[in-house]
Amino acid sequence: MSRLHVDAATIGYGRRTISENLSVSIPDRSFTVIVGPNACGKSTLLRTLSRLLKPSAGDVILDGRAISSYRSKAVARHIGLLPQTSIAPDGITVADLVARGRYPYQNLVRQWTDIDEHAVAGALEATGTTDLSGRVVDELSGGQRQRVWIAMVLAQRTDILLLDEPTTFLDITHQIELLELFTDLNHAGHTLVAVLHDLNHAARYGTHLIAMKDGDVVAEGPPAEIVTADLVEEVFGLRCIVVADPVAGTPAVVPLGRERLHAVRPVDTT
Repeated sequence: MSRLHVDAATIGYGRRTISENLSVSIPDRSFTVIVGPNACGKSTLLRTLSRLLKPSAGDVILDGRAISSYRSKAVARHIGLLPQTSIAPDGITVADLVARGRYPYQNLVRQWTDIDEHAVAGALEATGTTDLSGRVVDELSGGQRQRVWIAMVLAQRTDILLLDEPTTFLDITHQIELLELFTDLNHAGHTLVAVLHDLNHAARYGTHLIAMKDGDVVAEGPPAEIVTADLVEEVFGLRCIVVADPVAGTPAVVPLGRERLHAVRPVDTT
């Protein structure tokens, strides 16, 4: 059994149930991507894995124990979370924000040490933000800010990283840069779980996909095994063909426009 998994959980918000009897296992050292249409339960599952949401039935298991049995700081030493929206305090510098990732290790006895200093420096280097350390976070571009937030999560030095829609609102260049960074972190031994909207990005960079619809897991496994035209139509209601990505060789989804559902019309170039 993997280090992190959901065991027959019922999850939701108050009286609104999103998923019932949900069981999901996150493969160790995978880059797992959760995909599905809007409001299908992707972010709800991620928040449950992070202990932000408590199941009304069932459990989330971390290293053989119910995650609810851990103290908050203990969870934060195992799992790093990048939420959908992150707001930095006014006037805070990049270095100070990233240093907050060391909070789970601070207490009345243990204050700032060389270990913390090295963790922050390593996180800045890994995300390419060392040169930004003296800048105010509010002055940065969207892509730079997202890298800084990831640096703060990396400073926690956790083996498991949960990323809720990390590429939303970024242009295509910054999206690819972040996805390449996540791949590097995965290759370095981190287990990553991300919610992504772009199925082609998920199939290209993820090593394990979880496809959801209406709160249920419809399919899961390596992208090459589960991404088919039938699955895309079942989950997203989109007619398409699936071809090999010419660069990565991974599945690539090509939607069929309305005019191409029955036949492909020749283009008049005269």
